[in-house]
Amino acid sequence: MPELPDITVYVERLQALAGGSTLQRVQLLNPFLLRTALPPLAEAEGRCLVGVERLGKRVVLVLDGEFFLVIHLMVAGRLHWRLPGARPMGRGVLAQWVFEAGTLALTEAGSKRMASLHCVQGRAALAALDPGGIEVEAGGLAPFSERLRAVNQTLKRALTDPHRFSGIGNAYSDEILHRARLSPMARTQALDNTQVKALFDATLAVMGEWTARLRAEAEAAGWPVKVTAFRPEMAVHGRFGQPCPDCGAPVQRIVHGDHEVNYCARCQTDGRLLADRVLSRLLKADWPKSIDLF
Repeated sequence: MPELPDITVYVERLQALAGGSTLQRVQLLNPFLLRTALPPLAEAEGRCLVGVERLGKRVVLVLDGEFFLVIHLMVAGRLHWRLPGARPMGRGVLAQWVFEAGTLALTEAGSKRMASLHCVQGRAALAALDPGGIEVEAGGLAPFSERLRAVNQTLKRALTDPHRFSGIGNAYSDEILHRARLSPMARTQALDNTQVKALFDATLAVMGEWTARLRAEAEAAGWPVKVTAFRPEMAVHGRFGQPCPDCGAPVQRIVHGDHEVNYCARCQTDGRLLADRVLSRLLKADWPKSIDLF
């Protein structure tokens, strides 16, 4: 799922390429994408794109008259930009927004249709779509600590809760927890002030560094052409079995349905291997408790 760094770069590039351009035509190629009935989507046509914003993990096209098109890419949705006169895209396009400056297209890989489009008018209606998570980089340590400790959950779950924190998902939460040297299964209310500060600093650093990296890539290519949660430069996410870049121990994972938690046992859990719902239950007593026995 595209997270804060990816969405931020989408927003910046679209603003640079289409800001001030008139939306000439909206092509809805999959009716299940649109989740609202009023105002009619057709009323977006002919309006000027006065801005592009991020709302959590959503891209918001701000048209004049406080008319908003809110795009949620979910897991497999991606945005593409084509200049006027470019060759039409192939199959898999769910919607297209044709501007004077070019065409924005939305695709979604796979057979599941999870991406969504909301058409709303007025700032109050837009605010109603906001899950309410705080922007970590816009606040300070105090509001971060308050949100973190509000409910006693695992750090992994707390960081990825859009009602607590804005824009953090599965991939970057793994990277943040590795940077902070904290277990993904540690409880939020069990952290001391030093650990909370380490988590806050790691969140700012990881999100800032990756936003800068992806921004540079997008500016060089003209558009974010590689939006993925799996990158070789990452420390632990998607790197199961590969060496931790800090200590060399093999990266571990915990599988939860379609999601997985990636971590370094030596750096984050004092060498303890966290129970996996699949392998640890299968192996039972044979499941190694330490990275040194793995």
